[in-house]
Amino acid sequence: MLLIKNGKILTMAGPTYEKGSILADKKIIEIGEKINANENDISEVIDASGCWVLPGLIESHCHVGIIEERKGFEGDDCNEKNEPITPYLKAIDAINPMDSAFHNALSAGITGLMVGPGSSNIVGGQFAFIKTYGRSIDKMVVLEPAAMKIAFGENPKSNYDNKNKMPTTRMAIGAMLREELFEAKKYYIKKQNAKKKRGQL
Repeated sequence: MLLIKNGKILTMAGPTYEKGSILADKKIIEIGEKINANENDISEVIDASGCWVLPGLIESHCHVGIIEERKGFEGDDCNEKNEPITPYLKAIDAINPMDSAFHNALSAGITGLMVGPGSSNIVGGQFAFIKTYGRSIDKMVVLEPAAMKIAFGENPKSNYDNKNKMPTTRMAIGAMLREELFEAKKYYIKKQNAKKKRGQL
């Protein structure tokens, strides 16, 4: 077990401990001013005197591992620029866990990332929420899919304007998104009706 002691502990759900301790074994077991634990059970002690101890930060929207640092074209998988509506794309297929940006994020205290495609398309694809620590994407994933990327305005317009195809206006972006959402709703209803026929609902 790990014991962190003598640090200023900021919790997200409770009090701040000016000089507190944390006992953990992969997950937090106890937080308090003083913790009575069997010394034989503690494998590591960190003296956090003069330091702040707080939960890891979460980056709620980024492209880490999809736009790799110092890789150029080969490491840039952020935008599929040939089709304006691509809900079937999955960030998890493009994330490279060996990207040095993961180490940089972890060093800055960021422990969770919402990673997904960029804004070139009206519907860009599916995000994944992942941990920054690890070398295998399968072990880093917390939730996938976790969100869907939707973009309005200048990004889709600027991407498709010189390709002689929609969208080149915000009107077209709105119309194409409404159509996609309408088709998604029809699919959902069809799927629910099929489950009812099979007695699954």
